[in-house]
Amino acid sequence: MITLLIIAVTAIVSWAAFKNPRLAERLILWPPAVKRGQVDRLLTHGFIHADLSHLLFNMITLFFFGRLTEQVITALAGPVVFALFYLSAIVVAILPSYLRHRDDGRYRSLGASGAVAALLFAAILIDPWMMIFVPIPIPGILYGVGYVGWSWWADRNSMDGVNHNAHLSGAIYGVLFMLLMDSRVGAHFLQALASPRFG
Repeated sequence: MITLLIIAVTAIVSWAAFKNPRLAERLILWPPAVKRGQVDRLLTHGFIHADLSHLLFNMITLFFFGRLTEQVITALAGPVVFALFYLSAIVVAILPSYLRHRDDGRYRSLGASGAVAALLFAAILIDPWMMIFVPIPIPGILYGVGYVGWSWWADRNSMDGVNHNAHLSGAIYGVLFMLLMDSRVGAHFLQALASPRFG
């Protein structure tokens, strides 16, 4: 239910920001505003998106992988911990980008991609052999390796305007959160990894 609530709130806020540029400007991550005390932007940027396709991609990914992660985290630590995981992932995923660009008045960032990456990689840790369709089916663990490699390369070389660093930071945070939350998650991952299944 929390995953669906997050999707609903994000969709509503994003849609409102599509219609109201002043709202989008207030919520977006903009380093000069953060330095002036609007630290809430480190969180609010995760609830607005550049356009409808950006929103749909993130929310569809969140729908498919957030539910599995929510189920496991809720069973281990309760629903509040899952909600805090998602919200903290928004902030943690953007921090390296903010620190890199904190003196750049032209820099802006928005979207839930970093937090969604955290949930996706938490799900891969839970079930490394689940199939991810991108658009052909590929085991989660293989997708994860490729995703991290691409994000690392693109962060250093791509000029596509996508915050690949937030994706990478979110992925790392998702893995670390799960491992630190319950030590059994790591043992479960290794056991599952040793028993490949396809389909």
